[in-house]
Order: sequence, then C-alpha cells, then structure tokens
Amino acid sequence: MTSVPRVLAVFDELLRDASRDRRGALWQLAEQGRELDANLVRLPPGGEVGAHQEDVLDVLLVVVAGNGRIEAGDDSLELTPTTVAWLPRTSRRALAAGPDGLVCLTVHRRRPGLTIRSAAAPAVSYEGGDAPCMLDRVCPACGRLSQDPEPVFCSRCGERFAER
Repeated sequence: MTSVPRVLAVFDELLRDASRDRRGALWQLAEQGRELDANLVRLPPGGEVGAHQEDVLDVLLVVVAGNGRIEAGDDSLELTPTTVAWLPRTSRRALAAGPDGLVCLTVHRRRPGLTIRSAAAPAVSYEGGDAPCMLDRVCPACGRLSQDPEPVFCSRCGERFAER
C-alpha cells in the first residue's frame, strides 16, 4: 500500500474552536509510520516554558499567532507570526509568551517511545526508548519525556511538573 498526501489539520479552525483558556498541545501529528513529530502548542499571555536543553533533537519552531521570545543565554530572540526559529540540539533555551499569548508549531524527528519490560523478561538487543525509571520525567499533560533529570516545565507544552 502506498501512502498518499492528505490534509491533517487547519490551524485557523483549530484555534477558532479551542477555548481561549486551553493551553499546551492543541494538535499533534499522530499518523502511524511517521518519522516526524509535530505539535501545535499554545502558551497563554505571559506563559513560559522554563529553561531547558534538548540533547538529542533539533527543533524547528514556527510562530502561527501571538508573540513572545526565546531566551538563550545572553540572547533574546523576538517571535512574531511567521517567524521560523531553529533550536539546535544541545542549545539551552527558555520560551516566553507575550501579552497576546503564543501559538507555535514545533517539528522534530520522532523520538523513540518508552519501552517497559518485566524484570523477568529475557535480555534482548537495545531497541531504543528509555528505562521505566524515567516515568517521573514524563509530562502529565502531553506525554513528552524530559531530558532534564529534574524538570520544572515541559519543553513541549509548558506544563509545570509536580514538585518533588
């Protein structure tokens, strides 16, 4: 069977239909067999994704609506509609929404999922994924695994992790 192109979402409709106070991922690419992950994320006015570092994946961020900024060390990058920003892996950055909030599309290579096996399972070759002891680093809102050993905010949707 050959895959065919198709429309998966119309952002204007998603934004129109989502309640004004809804934040986090408004849409996620969820097609079987994909090699990419993509999310339409909304931060409320003044919302933040705390400083974090992604060590594995480059991320492309496209501003769809609103405004904000990326803080990267001594640099502050302004974000307005139609801005495209590259967030290279290993870069440390924080994201802050402006007074109108911020809606952006993030796109990156698909990350292997969590692999949970019983302790009695026979040893098999490594197939990717992360150990189950990292479950406290999975965002309760969107399911993203944080690379930070003690995350405060989710780098995908901005949700605050529970206090430890």
